[in-house]
Amino acid sequence: MPWDYPQPFTQPAVPQTQDIDGLNHTNNAVYVQWCEKTAWAHSRALGLDLHDYHRLDRAMAIRRSAYDYLLPSVVGDALTLGTWLVASDGKLTMERRFQLIRNHDQATVLRGHWELVCIELGSGKPRRMPEEFCRAYLPALTTR
Repeated sequence: MPWDYPQPFTQPAVPQTQDIDGLNHTNNAVYVQWCEKTAWAHSRALGLDLHDYHRLDRAMAIRRSAYDYLLPSVVGDALTLGTWLVASDGKLTMERRFQLIRNHDQATVLRGHWELVCIELGSGKPRRMPEEFCRAYLPALTTR
């Protein structure tokens, strides 16, 4: 597939009837939900899950998100959603990218971008990433 970055973490996606909006294509909110689910799956694959976030009283929270909806998808389209961690200051911030590809023609349907900040769950305030975050996330950073 023509991925924007090498070696994505991928998850399959197929729009179902309930995912379709009044314009007869996948509702944009569904793509956002798929991105969230894929980001969590990637984090779990790297060794950190929601339980770890609570145990450490830290989380990577979305500070800013942006999505470019490039092409529609419809019920039954076989899609593949890829994600990457592409940048981090190693202290407080991280950047995640997404790309959704329609399998049959290899067309990019969506690109997404999250700017993440490490927060203390108890206060919601920005805090330095714990060492466990650095060990899991920093080696996973990729570049074009």
